[in-house]
Amino acid sequence: MVILVMGVSGSGKSTIGQLLAESLQWQFYDADDFHSPESIAKMSKNIPLQDSDRMPWLMQLQKAIDHWLETQNNVVLACSALKDSYRIMLWRDSQQMRLVYLKGPEKLIQQRLQSRYNHFMSADLLDTQLDILEEPKTALYVDISDSPLEIVAQIQTDLQLKP
Repeated sequence: MVILVMGVSGSGKSTIGQLLAESLQWQFYDADDFHSPESIAKMSKNIPLQDSDRMPWLMQLQKAIDHWLETQNNVVLACSALKDSYRIMLWRDSQQMRLVYLKGPEKLIQQRLQSRYNHFMSADLLDTQLDILEEPKTALYVDISDSPLEIVAQIQTDLQLKP
């Protein structure tokens, strides 16, 4: 199974994804690690990515998801997946995939981004992410105002996953 944990930068995808994977004894991957050096350089300079920048990234993620499903690896993937078209590309098997959307107040997300160090995605790019965000119609919506452990417990309960 692959659980895709989505949301804008600063919503807690990596933190929640890692905790969820650890609690389930699954593998964890961060989609940021699949970005090209050119895309990371752009974002580091506060230049928002365009769809043309994201396409190779999405193709790499698509291949990884296919591999995980074919080899029956249980994986939690932290990925922004902001647009419906991105999620459609990544959605490989509805029987073996689940979507979790981390949603919260912009002010909280902005605070988190401003207190984050050593990350290529700056708080200045949050508006561009919110502008292109297309909230999913079918996903488990999770309020990011709760503690990470409470969020992980809610995901496990709602998706009926056993640690």
